[in-house]
Amino acid sequence: MEAIKIEILNPKAFQLIEGMQDLNLIRITEEPETKLKSYLKKMRKNAAKVPDLDEITEIVEEVRTKRYAKK
Repeated sequence: MEAIKIEILNPKAFQLIEGMQDLNLIRITEEPETKLKSYLKKMRKNAAKVPDLDEITEIVEEVRTKRYAKK
């Protein structure tokens, strides 16, 4: 069995996929949300401004620099 991830752009395509599932050609399973993903979603919902990836990377690098400079 092979698993792939598909991003559906058109809602009509989902109807086709459900039809294939009804014919037992494929199985649709939801990917469980990780704890980190759910935490980030919760924090972003309450935040006034959501940081982008570059800002997050910059903060992480600052923390790492401080942490490893002590040793």
